[in-house]
Amino acid sequence: EIASAATSTEQLHNPVYPPARELLEANGMDCSKKHARQISDHDFNYYDLILGMDESNIRNLKRRFGESEKIKMLLSYTGDEHDIADPWYYGNFDRTYREITEGCTALLNHLTK
Repeated sequence: EIASAATSTEQLHNPVYPPARELLEANGMDCSKKHARQISDHDFNYYDLILGMDESNIRNLKRRFGESEKIKMLLSYTGDEHDIADPWYYGNFDRTYREITEGCTALLNHLTK
């Protein structure tokens, strides 16, 4: 089971940003009923892994939940751990999509070994 949640309150309750929604739809994903929500204590206790996209996410998660083996950078599974470029600031949604796909593929390979 997979869920998505923000580590900050900046975009709470907003729908998926239009350029991101268009890219996801072009790749067969419907996010029309999705909106931003913040990670909760229930999420932390329920999920086996809590993955951040960048160091800011990791700092926010550790500040809220403390040090935990559950908290990891998504790209740490690729062997090339770096921040995923936030398209909100850089405008490159294709790059972000590629990096997230690469991280998810590496994570799936790790979990199925």
